[in-house]
Amino acid sequence: MTPGPPADTYRSGLRAWLDEHDLSPGAGYDGSLDAQVAQLDRVRRELWDAGWMRYGWPEAVGGRGGPSVLRAVLGEEVAARELAEPGLYSMVEVLVPTLLSYAPPALAAAMVPRLLSGQEQWCQGFSEPGSGSDLASLTTRAVRDGDTWVINGQKVWTSLAQYAARCVLLARTGPDPGHAGISAFFLDMDTPGITVRPLRTMHGVDEFAEVFLDDVRIPADRILGRPGDGWRLAMDLLPHERSTCFWHRVAHLYTRLDRLLDDAAAPGDEAAALGEAYLALHTVRCRSLTTQHRLADGARLGPETSVDKILLATAEQQLLDTVRDVLPGAVELHDSAWRTEYLYSRAATIYGGTAEVQRNIVARRLLGLGKE
Repeated sequence: MTPGPPADTYRSGLRAWLDEHDLSPGAGYDGSLDAQVAQLDRVRRELWDAGWMRYGWPEAVGGRGGPSVLRAVLGEEVAARELAEPGLYSMVEVLVPTLLSYAPPALAAAMVPRLLSGQEQWCQGFSEPGSGSDLASLTTRAVRDGDTWVINGQKVWTSLAQYAARCVLLARTGPDPGHAGISAFFLDMDTPGITVRPLRTMHGVDEFAEVFLDDVRIPADRILGRPGDGWRLAMDLLPHERSTCFWHRVAHLYTRLDRLLDDAAAPGDEAAALGEAYLALHTVRCRSLTTQHRLADGARLGPETSVDKILLATAEQQLLDTVRDVLPGAVELHDSAWRTEYLYSRAATIYGGTAEVQRNIVARRLLGLGKE
């Protein structure tokens, strides 16, 4: 793999290119989910075609090599310039490493460029109605039938499923309950038997969906890893949700803090609250920087990323609580962007593993405090 440019060189070149190539949403952009996804496609396509999106990924999947920190820099610049919604943009940081680690090389080489270049969206089929944070209790089942797997079950809270061309899906293939017997598959979303129903959330955006699988047949070679590798894949994937993705999210939240400072009528009267919100963001940024360095050094991420998750969720909610307090009525009385973001922030301590589960992980797996 080629080493790629130093991060500072990459950042300066990227900034110069972005200054000359305006990727911001156009005049017709209405902020709807359809518009967000279309803008995301455009941003990925332009950055891929210009080469910036290729750095930090292996040459075997169309990349230009270099460390993962280059991807963190790119996502930070995209978020800071508000070119794409960071949660949607960052999904590549979760799903591409999974394909690289578990898919047959030929499958990864064929599929990964489609996601990175904006040709496709993908989704992640993990959570189920009865197994959210308790992922090991999932009941979707895959049964081998000759050269195919037949899958039946239901997924929920599947981000962008209505737009997705592919899905990284967990299903039970063995008889044992719990962690054992879970396998992972790479599923084409246009396969017969798949029904997608978007879910309306309280912040008014149908970002999530239910996915129903009724006798869905997929080729046997679409299994990721070996039968029974699903739990290991999930444990490798989840830390990626809390690494480079979080670096992008923090950059986005700093833009919200800047906007709050602009909107506040007399920020001096709320200096303490604003300072505390900044300190919370700075704390999670420092923690996330440590994670970025560990990734760049080739470290394997694990339960320590639960600390990142706790800090980010706390900082996001604290920032939007400060918005509510500093801008009276902006959340309660007006149908504004602040209201949408405030409502979305309420889920920060739920999605990706609840705050309670994350604290249990820290207590048991990092501090060795046992189950009581």
